[in-house]
Amino acid sequence: MVRRPVAWVTAIVLFAEAIGIALVNWFMGIVVDRQDMSLAGLDSDVMSTSSKVAGLLFGLYFALCGVVALRVALRDRAPAGVGRILLFSAAVVHALLGAFTVGLVGWGAFAFMMVVLGLIVLIFMTYDRREGSVSDAGPDDAKPDGGATGGGAANGGAAGGSNGGTPVIPPPAPSAS
Repeated sequence: MVRRPVAWVTAIVLFAEAIGIALVNWFMGIVVDRQDMSLAGLDSDVMSTSSKVAGLLFGLYFALCGVVALRVALRDRAPAGVGRILLFSAAVVHALLGAFTVGLVGWGAFAFMMVVLGLIVLIFMTYDRREGSVSDAGPDDAKPDGGATGGGAANGGAAGGSNGGTPVIPPPAPSAS
C-alpha cells in the first residue's frame, strides 16, 4: 500500500517547508532592518517586524498541516474535520504559490510547489472516504468471485466490479445519418 508512505513523505515535506518559510522570512526581516530603507513611506522597523511575524505564522501553519499529515500516517485513516480543512487549504495555498513563484522565482520553485500539492492531493485520493471492503457486506451478500452485491457479470454489471445491483447500460451508438 502506498497510503502510509505518501502521508509520511507529505508530513516530512511540510515540516521542512515550515522551517524553510520561517527562516526565509526571518532573514528577509533582518535584511530590511539593516538597510534603513522605506517602501512607500513605511517604517523599516514595521516591515522587518511584519516579515518576521508573517514567517512565524506561515511556519506554524505549515507545521500544523504537517502534524495533520503525520497523524494520518500514524493512524492510517483519512483526515477528518479541521484536519481535512487544513490539508485542503494547504493544497490551495500551494497551487496559488506555484502560480506566483513561476514568474517571480522560476520553474524550480514552481516544480517544488506542484510536488507538495500533488502529495497533499494524494493523501485525499488514497484515503478515500468511501472505503469499504467485502467484510462490510453481510454473509448473504458475499459473492463467490469476491465482489459485493451486484458485481458479477451474471447480475448485468461489469465482471468483478460492484455497482450496487444496477445493470450497466451502454450509451447509444452514433447514427450514420
